[in-house]
Amino acid sequence: MKPSLSRRNFLKTGSALVISFSLAPDAFGQAKPAPLPGSLNNNRMLDSWLRVDADGTVTIFTGKIELGQGIGTALAQIAADELDVDLKRIKIVHGDTALTPNEGQTAGSQSVESSGTALRFACAEARDILVNAAAAKLGVAATALAVSDGTCTAGGKSVAYWDLVGDVNLKREAQAMVKPKLASEHKWVGKSVLRRDIPKKMTGGAAYVQDVRLPGMVFGRVVRPPSPGARLVAFDEAAVKRMPGVIAVVRDGDFLGLAAEREEQAIKARELLKKSARWKESESLPPSGDALYEHLMTKAKSVDSVVNEKTSVTVAAPAKTLNATYTRPFQVHGSIGPSCAVAQWREGRLTVWTHSQGVFPLRGDLAKVFATDPANVHCIHAEGAGCYGHNGADDVALDAALVARATGGRPVKLQWMRDDEFQWEPYGSAMVMKLSGGLDAQGNVVNWTHEVWSHPHNNRPGAAGGVNLLASWHLEKPSRAPFPVDPPQPTGGGDRNSIPLYDFPNQKVVKHFLPEMPLRTSALRTLGGYSNVFALESFIDELALAAGADPVEFRLRHLKDPRARAAIEAAAQRSGWRPNAKGDGARGRGFAFAKYKNLACYVAVVADVEVDRASGKVRVTRAVAAVDAGQIVNPDGVVNQIEGGIIQSASWTLMEAVRYDRTRVSTRSWADYPIIHFGDVPQVEVVLLDHPGDRFHGVGEGSQGPAAAAIANAIANATGKRLRALPFAPERVRQALA
Repeated sequence: MKPSLSRRNFLKTGSALVISFSLAPDAFGQAKPAPLPGSLNNNRMLDSWLRVDADGTVTIFTGKIELGQGIGTALAQIAADELDVDLKRIKIVHGDTALTPNEGQTAGSQSVESSGTALRFACAEARDILVNAAAAKLGVAATALAVSDGTCTAGGKSVAYWDLVGDVNLKREAQAMVKPKLASEHKWVGKSVLRRDIPKKMTGGAAYVQDVRLPGMVFGRVVRPPSPGARLVAFDEAAVKRMPGVIAVVRDGDFLGLAAEREEQAIKARELLKKSARWKESESLPPSGDALYEHLMTKAKSVDSVVNEKTSVTVAAPAKTLNATYTRPFQVHGSIGPSCAVAQWREGRLTVWTHSQGVFPLRGDLAKVFATDPANVHCIHAEGAGCYGHNGADDVALDAALVARATGGRPVKLQWMRDDEFQWEPYGSAMVMKLSGGLDAQGNVVNWTHEVWSHPHNNRPGAAGGVNLLASWHLEKPSRAPFPVDPPQPTGGGDRNSIPLYDFPNQKVVKHFLPEMPLRTSALRTLGGYSNVFALESFIDELALAAGADPVEFRLRHLKDPRARAAIEAAAQRSGWRPNAKGDGARGRGFAFAKYKNLACYVAVVADVEVDRASGKVRVTRAVAAVDAGQIVNPDGVVNQIEGGIIQSASWTLMEAVRYDRTRVSTRSWADYPIIHFGDVPQVEVVLLDHPGDRFHGVGEGSQGPAAAAIANAIANATGKRLRALPFAPERVRQALA
């Protein structure tokens, strides 16, 4: 993997039509400009988004990063279509603070929706400029030109985009006035193009940040406190320094790190450093098990707000009322590859290779820690081996930078150990969802309430008023942690997907935000969406049972949105849904539906399960999903995302929970935190409902919530027992069936 490529050197790689890096227009004294589509709005210059090179290639720039979801392929498809060039000509640069636009975090299933929309309009406008330049050069009307693979032809004469490099300067503010192509004109969008990132991952190529190799590089490790709030009393620095290969031992407050010539030397030195360190600990963690949820509802300090409310005085009073409480434990990201970064200091400037999902916010927080201008920090994205949300990627970047200050300019690759990852990455918050619903005499829902208790879901770098990097709070002069805030509706954080899409005449949704975090929490895929959909769609099934209605018919009865209805009907049809079918005590089928964030893709899931009543083990044997993601760029990519979400959700739903006592987290290895194995992966079928004339709808996090609820509903269908506390681990299932 190549080291840093500066903007200056990048521009030296050949003659180019400069469409490459101005990130803001000169707007002194101007009125606020009109909004532009997608991420163009905050990165308004055409040359922020693409570059045409004299060698016959086009480079597109995106602030969104590739983390296995396939956006590099999808964005290239969009650009190739709008520019009328072959897909093979498209190169892409992801997440580099010296090269790409600032698109904040890659999160919330917004990459194609935001960056893809920006590239679509930028490339359409660039094509228009290029075609007009070609027309002027050939002495013909622009409308007379035919464009194929970047070559403009009319009357036997032709000129290519790359021939225009010296004639046109595309450094200008985007207007977004050129209409992108109609779906009928697309050559690449809508096709299952092979993924760009897969070959090197399948053949052992340099695919990940763990594969970065730099001249003179050394290897680092850290030793964390054994528990939150623990203070370092003493350690044997001299003994660690005497170990083979050790070149630096770093202590700054309660931060301990080291560097060695070889990685195995760093690991052995860490073992001694960890063994010799003495800490002062205290009981600071909340109760565990079922007591945790009572604590969240009654003991934890909360900020309460009504998220949504509507009333009707014309509907009848409920004839029957149901109440139910659902819970989710703390869960980890569980990235297969532990968090890793490479850092190097040169003449007061820091370069970091990182699998952060937000290189610009990370740059800002690193600059705060080291009291330097952000211009002195260069963050370059390199993929991590497993990343979906705010795991340890940002934290390990600071760890590497702190250790690299002691290595005399040599780059440091610092990787966490598995226990670092399990004990110190930001968790997905434990949550409580308390629901109530009233049915009229005809079995229709007339009253609905949903209360949710949750810690924060967004403590990433980039927040105002402090630094969201773990080691910064452990230094002798610690940084201030920003006061947590929850993303507001319409996307939401802890309350994401808590507002029902169904048409209920009376409903109220209340969020109890718990900003104090005894265990650190942040963004795990879907934020609160997974838990809220699990609860909401489980409760819909409970109400359907109380009404004597089929679960699919009951949902359709309460839905007006035609696309929601179409997704539900498609999943039911593909799965062979049989209305009011009963389980046989060991096998059952469940249904669930959601529109992610109530803004993005529609997903309906049918899950088939087998329950081993003796052991309590639940296995999902088959899942069928129908998804409406608006205009689909890469069908295979959408299928990949839905399949991955269902499999990940099955693991969360059946197996995953962090264990701890009042002082320490006891989850430290895969033995303590089982995840789904290949032998338990269900057969997954995905039905795509394409809308070629529509906008892009985010899809990456759409299936996790419906999958969880469908599994819960399938278990209830199989056994007659309703499970409301995640995960549905064997012991919990045995107890329910006893």
